[in-house]
Amino acid sequence: MDTTQADIAGGKGASLGEMLNAGIPVPDGFVILSTTFETFLRGADLAKEIDDVLASVDLESIGGIDVASGKIQGLIRSAEIPSDIANEIKERFAGLGSEFVAVRSSATAEDGAEHAWAGQLESYLNVTGDILLEKVRDCWSSLFTPRAIFYRFEKGLRDTKISVAVVVQKMVDSEISGIAFSVHPVTEDRDQIIIEAGFGLGEAIVSGSVTPDGYVVGKAHRNIVDVNVNNQSKALYRKRGGGNEWKDLPETAGSRQALTPDQILELSDIVVRIENHYGFPCDIEWAYADGAFFVTQSRPITTLNMMEITGV
Repeated sequence: MDTTQADIAGGKGASLGEMLNAGIPVPDGFVILSTTFETFLRGADLAKEIDDVLASVDLESIGGIDVASGKIQGLIRSAEIPSDIANEIKERFAGLGSEFVAVRSSATAEDGAEHAWAGQLESYLNVTGDILLEKVRDCWSSLFTPRAIFYRFEKGLRDTKISVAVVVQKMVDSEISGIAFSVHPVTEDRDQIIIEAGFGLGEAIVSGSVTPDGYVVGKAHRNIVDVNVNNQSKALYRKRGGGNEWKDLPETAGSRQALTPDQILELSDIVVRIENHYGFPCDIEWAYADGAFFVTQSRPITTLNMMEITGV
């Protein structure tokens, strides 16, 4: 699987598959293709009903999008997943040999330079087998949250076919995690890698709930240019039995630097490998556990000037 298959695996699923094939450390997993979602909709006779609800949305009406979202999500969450699809998902899950998985939405029109769906759809961490199908259905229905419907209309995609795949991966029990940019996202300096790192699950950083450490690395010479350590008073970790919970960090633990210099440089090498593979600046989510780094997502840095992304 590679990025040419984003029409069925979504941007996230196709990118993860391509990185795995390229030897980038990506957690094992599988993708429930968008065609499976469409089969589910047809089997439950929901496709036309959903189209009719979307066509009736009045953007000028207060609460119109919320009402439409509630109707569509209710339809999806109440419909039964066909037994052949449900059984294959369960079999694939069993084949991973992992008690916990991450279940992530992957829109088929996501994470391009023009239309960035990042953050519009839902993802669930530390999901167990007994609620896997429920979370898959929640990912499907998140294509129609009020935020996602508004985004669709705002970007002029009202009549564009948009579907959703679901990525299911072995859950990395992150000791440290964060975000990395292969090009400085603000100054657009191509020789600077920016790494943000914090303790626990990366969702805490992505959501803005904690302030991470910040590291600047010179790309050409792999030298650490700047280190900014922030005190982290709490971290998000796996809860016993599944799901996530916040835990307080002792002062001595939360005030130390999240990544060592050697780890910063090791991660920088992975960032450069990803950028070289794709040929454009990348926004990367990563996790560290049991002495190894894992990449959980990579997409173009959509805030850069288009000339920067294309190399024009």
